[in-house]
Amino acid sequence: MKRAVVADATLRVCDPVACTLGFKEKIEIVKHLDRLCVDVIETAPLLNGKSDVLLLHTLAPLTEKRVLSCAMPLDESLLEITVQAVSKAAHPRINVIAPVSTVQMEYHCHRKPEAVLEHIGSVVAAIKAAGIEVELSLADATRAEREFLAAAVTRGVEAGAKIVTICDSAGLMLPGELSDFISDLKANVPALSRAVLSVECSDELHMAPACAVACLRAGAEQIKTAVGVPGQLPLGSLADILRVKGAELKLTSGLNRTACEKLVREIEDAVSGRRPAALEKSAPAVPGHGDWKLSAADDMSVIGKAVKKLGYELSADDLVSVYNEFLRIARKKEVGPKDLDAIVATAAMQVPPTYTLKSFVINSGNIITSTAHVVMLKNGEEVQGFSMGDGPIDAAFLSIENMVGRHLELDDFQITAVTEGREAMGSSIVKLRSNGKLYSGKGISTDVIGAGIRAYVDALNKICYEENN
Repeated sequence: MKRAVVADATLRVCDPVACTLGFKEKIEIVKHLDRLCVDVIETAPLLNGKSDVLLLHTLAPLTEKRVLSCAMPLDESLLEITVQAVSKAAHPRINVIAPVSTVQMEYHCHRKPEAVLEHIGSVVAAIKAAGIEVELSLADATRAEREFLAAAVTRGVEAGAKIVTICDSAGLMLPGELSDFISDLKANVPALSRAVLSVECSDELHMAPACAVACLRAGAEQIKTAVGVPGQLPLGSLADILRVKGAELKLTSGLNRTACEKLVREIEDAVSGRRPAALEKSAPAVPGHGDWKLSAADDMSVIGKAVKKLGYELSADDLVSVYNEFLRIARKKEVGPKDLDAIVATAAMQVPPTYTLKSFVINSGNIITSTAHVVMLKNGEEVQGFSMGDGPIDAAFLSIENMVGRHLELDDFQITAVTEGREAMGSSIVKLRSNGKLYSGKGISTDVIGAGIRAYVDALNKICYEENN
């Protein structure tokens, strides 16, 4: 019996526009694929920065028995971040996707054939040098010039690719034609004897399952599948064929047949936008105003909505930083609005400071007007401000406004003790609004006024950085 390696590419090939999978739903889909016992779980290229990296880091401990493969276009700028992100997996792999047909090279890659071959060699070699297993997927291979396709396979294998995937991207080949195509490659490209031959069949003609079986019988060892994605080989269909005809075809797989129908249906529901109970049970309501609490079970989309309710508009990278810090806190306690304010102030938009607090002098009492003298360094040069105010905090904030020459709307000011005793540390949160956008800063000091000033300067620096950049 020949064992077919099943690599599921649902998270790689699902359309990000038509499919609205959230962070938690992707995790649940991977858990389902793990229960299905697919051999390889593929994810999309890291095009969204830190949020995609965080997803891979989250998936790593969930896929200890599977190969976790991250797709990467033929783009050396994504090499370092992809290697770092996938290296945390127990069995990491990077799937380098290279166009090899004339149409795709010119219109998608904008490179000449010689340049494509050069990049295949350099990218694959760099990933191998990093100690990561490499798969080379040749997009639109069935429409490529045969000589060039053979050269691309050879260059990839010689550079270190352990798996070579032939993609029938156009989906115009019938099962017999694709079988002959694979047999011809194996016979005429000696380098393929040193790599696992994989096939990705399009379902354009609704014949992908038959094409996959034909390729396996022609010598392919790995088959790409997906769940609930039109135009892709359905995992459920391949599982059904192997269940019913596997013995006759002398083909088997490691798929969990008993749970296949149920798990595939739940993944299809998630990808199509329907939410089965298994994926919905931990999706909490969006927090509104009031005394709400968040827990570690809440995903990034819920945290994003909660942050927005508090008035913040965060970039994708800042939201990832906030979510990471939220998870660290939420593992110990529930997180309320004030806690989330502190997390945003601590984790979001950490910038190089324009202003650094050097010293401050506060005069205050019940029979005198409060005054503040604040000295700061602005890009290394000393600047100072003086003001009177309704209390020491008001005087200190006004003196900073005089120093920077502008009024900043104080949206909120909080001070809490973070330790006990007479020498207790005070933690302050200051929320400033500039041009309609909210910025928060955090300061800690044994002096509550000092904590407030440091928090104000922290928020001010974020405003200055965004306006200057």
